[in-house]
Amino acid sequence: MKQLLLAVLFVPLLNGSNMDAITRAISTGDVNTLGQYLDQTVEIAIPNQEDLYEKAEASAILKGFFSQHVPKAFSQVHQGTSKGNDSLYCIGNLTTSNGTFRVYIYMHLQNGKLSIQELRFDKE
Repeated sequence: MKQLLLAVLFVPLLNGSNMDAITRAISTGDVNTLGQYLDQTVEIAIPNQEDLYEKAEASAILKGFFSQHVPKAFSQVHQGTSKGNDSLYCIGNLTTSNGTFRVYIYMHLQNGKLSIQELRFDKE
């Protein structure tokens, strides 16, 4: 029971710090930092390409995306959690050298760790 109580108390703190690090990584195109938060398999959607990828391949796809669309700024529009506090999402806008993208991030809490399970970049 104590572990459950501690998890409930600390998950909001964990959510904020992880999401801050993730949004900073997106705003700078830092794939190394972003890769630390990817689940073992993650759904990546970028223009003309969407699939479920292993972590290493997802990182390579993100690196290619950021090299073609150099990030200038990221602004968070909305963030929320599921009713059970076991998942977190964030919606934001990424301004790049080639226009603006709407970004959707979906994370899930598993074994005490938040991992990105879906990351979408939709051209606006």
